[in-house]
Amino acid sequence: MNRYPVWKYAIIVIALLVGFLYTLPNFFGEAPAVQVSAAKASQKVDSGTQARVEEALKTAGLTADLISLEAGSVRARFASTDDQLKAKDAIQKALVPDAADPSYVVALNLLSRSPSWLSALNAAPMYLGLDLRGGVHFMLQVDMPAALTKKAESLAGDLRTVLREKNVRHGGISRNGQSIELRFRDAATLEAAKRVLADQFGELETVEVQDGSDYKLTASIKPQAARTVQDQALKQNITTLHNRINELGVAEPVIQQQGTDRIVVQLPGVQDTAKAKDILGRTATLEVRLVEESTEARAAETGTGPVPFGTERYLERSGQPVIVKKQVVLTGDNLTDAQPGFDSQTQEPTVNLTLDAKGSRIFKDVTRENVGKRMAIILFEKGKGEVVTAPVIRSEIGGGRVQISGRMTTVEANDTALLLRAGSLAAPMEIIEERTIGPSLGAENIAKGFNSVTWGFLAVAVFMCVYYMLFGLFSSIALAVNLLLLVAVLSMLQATLTLPGMAAMALVLGMAIDANVLINERVREELRNGASPQAAIHTGYDRAWATIIDSNVTTLIAGLALLAFGSGPVRGFAVVHCLGIMTSMFSAVFFSRGLVNLWYGRQKKLKSVSIGTVWRPDADASAKAE
Repeated sequence: MNRYPVWKYAIIVIALLVGFLYTLPNFFGEAPAVQVSAAKASQKVDSGTQARVEEALKTAGLTADLISLEAGSVRARFASTDDQLKAKDAIQKALVPDAADPSYVVALNLLSRSPSWLSALNAAPMYLGLDLRGGVHFMLQVDMPAALTKKAESLAGDLRTVLREKNVRHGGISRNGQSIELRFRDAATLEAAKRVLADQFGELETVEVQDGSDYKLTASIKPQAARTVQDQALKQNITTLHNRINELGVAEPVIQQQGTDRIVVQLPGVQDTAKAKDILGRTATLEVRLVEESTEARAAETGTGPVPFGTERYLERSGQPVIVKKQVVLTGDNLTDAQPGFDSQTQEPTVNLTLDAKGSRIFKDVTRENVGKRMAIILFEKGKGEVVTAPVIRSEIGGGRVQISGRMTTVEANDTALLLRAGSLAAPMEIIEERTIGPSLGAENIAKGFNSVTWGFLAVAVFMCVYYMLFGLFSSIALAVNLLLLVAVLSMLQATLTLPGMAAMALVLGMAIDANVLINERVREELRNGASPQAAIHTGYDRAWATIIDSNVTTLIAGLALLAFGSGPVRGFAVVHCLGIMTSMFSAVFFSRGLVNLWYGRQKKLKSVSIGTVWRPDADASAKAE
């Protein structure tokens, strides 16, 4: 009646083993480290970079506990923060001789001290939030009027193109703030233009006025369309920030919208505020220019002559100089999409660009007028330009689709497409709030949170053992297993633990023991009714199950609501809360019954169980089941 089959005990043993392995990394703590990552899409971090880091540390007389190459960055771990700071200076001096044009990002970070055999099992510690780990916090204000002005400028260019294609003559198109003004000589042309706007520019609303002998049509962005533009600008800026922050190797950064025009950025573990601000400010833009192919330009490329007037000198990825004209044919503002791909003929990696209406028209005209000449596509990062490719124009290119290649690898094509697609901010931003939380404050929060969970657990365990005796001990062991599994699941999911999350852990302890209280009281009730100990245990667990599932499901619904509609600390609380409910279902029912079955199930003639005082209605007939 009260015996588990072998396979159920096997599940319990496996769950305990997995829980122990994935909880273990959290006890090793974190060590100060220096991380080296690429500052440019064209710059790669490989084993050669790792060798340079090792040589720089050797020259400085520093010894790292561990130097590894992972996730596109070199990470050197040290025993103390003093060694970390000295190492950063030494590596910065060796890898970044020109601070104005850095090839690498050298940043301070924190790395887990977990041994390699645990890392091989993908066992990693929980991510810690800003309040537990320390780090930097930024509040960014997005310039929404600038986003709307930029959209109006783009629409003005598209209007010129469409009206030209429809043979609608106008007296001029100009942008006035966030509005577009169109002038016409007669009412018939005005009506034709209004029909075009209604058909192809649904996001614009128009107002017509008589301006002397002319007709003026003022088009402005509809409020609903304006909100869409603002939402898209905010999302693109968030995407851009994600791409930039990936270079810092921050574990679980928090980048989220706050209100309608603000973005909160939290970087746990990062103590280098200047470097973080530098990364946040990075953008990539594209320019298309024609290559100067005169004799003077050839001499300038070889270094035997000066750069001709009206031109500039840039380097290709191979290091070959290219002389291009200063006149910009196209910019990244005309770019609507960039995706990596492969050339259908050579199978070389490429980047496929899609241009807007204005860019398509300009690109078509330029390629038609310069067949046989070279055209350079230049990528600018932090004001420094690099020629991605400089192909020869073979024929006129229309349709707004452009393919660029230039001895790129697949990884370089992906990186370049990513930079072009989300490399520039849709609207300017400024930092309106900046806060640094030191690691010592984070360590204090961890200690306080750990103490609260520990003392909460001990208080509950002591009460259970006193009140329910041996069954209370079983309940306490199940509660410890619940805590073990909760930490293991958080570590496996790489969830972020915050101070509210630790509060949720303490709360989960009290809620998890509730299931065992229900079970123990049910067993006591069966004993009061005269059932045998074995029957009381069996019936007590079976009848308590319905109540346990109801109470946990209703609590889980509330937790899911917090998870769905909350943000920041509320979500941190909700994640631990929901996971704790699910692990408690396993530990409080399945695991605790396994312990009871293991202890009492093998006894055929069980006369009593140790579950504390069983109070019967008749005081004279009260007895202890021990």
